Amino acid sequence: MDTPTRCAWALTKPIHIAYHDAEWGVPLRENRKLFEMLILEGAQAGLSWDTILAKRENYRRAFDGFDPEKIARYDERKVQTLLADAGIVRNRLKIAATIGNARACLDLQSNGTDLSRLLWGFVDDRPIRNAWRSSDQVPASSALSDAISKELKRRGFRFVGSTIMYAFMQATGMVNDHLVTCFRYHAVADRDPRA
Repeated sequence: MDTPTRCAWALTKPIHIAYHDAEWGVPLRENRKLFEMLILEGAQAGLSWDTILAKRENYRRAFDGFDPEKIARYDERKVQTLLADAGIVRNRLKIAATIGNARACLDLQSNGTDLSRLLWGFVDDRPIRNAWRSSDQVPASSALSDAISKELKRRGFRFVGSTIMYAFMQATGMVNDHLVTCFRYHAVADRDPRA
């Protein structure tokens, strides 16, 4: 059986291949999953994505399944527990941002919207389908990720810079950045009936 053609970043490690083939770029609209990816992409800042993928299950355990209502109530005792947890990135600023971002998510809800509607509204509820032929063409940020970052910061979110938000858009399928030669390019587009 022939090995399928994949995006270049997913060629070297089994953890990358599994993530690329099953998740990366698939349109994701469920609020808790979007919140999870927002936190994981922020946690990755300054680190490799390998590190975060390897710690993903630990993050789910440590942060109550990424339930914003539970996380928003974390106190200093819980922060100390998280700082002692070797299964996650033990960075006080990133932990504080996770708690603050949970509170910002709840603020969205209290104002009549949610994370999914806010984020997908930036792309008119339809994934952007790029047609890159080379990894060199794929940007690290865009005018759209700049705008999303600015709006999230305005609403109290942290660790949501433009580069982080572009990676988030790729991961959650807001933008299809699979190379056109990748076997997932058309499969991902076909997963969202609104595309």
